[in-house]
Amino acid sequence: MILVRQEIGDVLRDFRLQKGRTLRQVASKASVALGYLSEVERGQKEASSEILASVAEALDVPISTIMREVGDRISVLEGLHGFPDVVPDELVASVEPELSLH
Repeated sequence: MILVRQEIGDVLRDFRLQKGRTLRQVASKASVALGYLSEVERGQKEASSEILASVAEALDVPISTIMREVGDRISVLEGLHGFPDVVPDELVASVEPELSLH
């Protein structure tokens, strides 16, 4: 079973390490308890959207970038390696008449 909190924790840790920051530095800048952030990174706790936003800001990474990475990792785990980021043209063409503002 895929645990979203585990993937979020892995992504947060990866970004933190890429930025060369310690857990203590990020926790301090995000105003989050060190132990709590550690549990989030290990997938033991689920972070609220407010905590995620604070950590993203502390890492200088847009929350959208973090969530996209989480989504991409989950897609790989689900076996959807080639999941498109855009709607295929044939699907757009099939719904375009319904989207017009006549």
